[in-house]
Amino acid sequence: QLQLVQSGGGLVQAGDSLRLSCVASGTTYRVKGMGWFRQAPGKEREFLGHIYRLSESTYYADSVKGRFVISRGDTLNTLLLEMNNLKPADSAVYYCAASRYNPGSDPGDYEWWGQGTQVTVSS
Repeated sequence: QLQLVQSGGGLVQAGDSLRLSCVASGTTYRVKGMGWFRQAPGKEREFLGHIYRLSESTYYADSVKGRFVISRGDTLNTLLLEMNNLKPADSAVYYCAASRYNPGSDPGDYEWWGQGTQVTVSS
């Protein structure tokens, strides 16, 4: 089994930066790609971007391109989301996810999910 454990998040002010982490453990060799999503109250889960675990190739949603950066941490099993110039509209629960296949932009493309972490941006 694969487990994803997230850390980071919290309350920040508009314009601040914040970094989220996601550490995979267990059968990590099965993971080909990882992604980040967020979900605000009453809204569908929104794709933010993904990264191929080995090549580190990334892809971003237009809504966050240029402000958010996805990267691999010091190990193959760590995923980072660096969020810059945060806005109140970025307030949501953020989730990391992992896929055995090519990572996509739909939540259904991912088999494993982190527990979610709240990010709140005050104006």
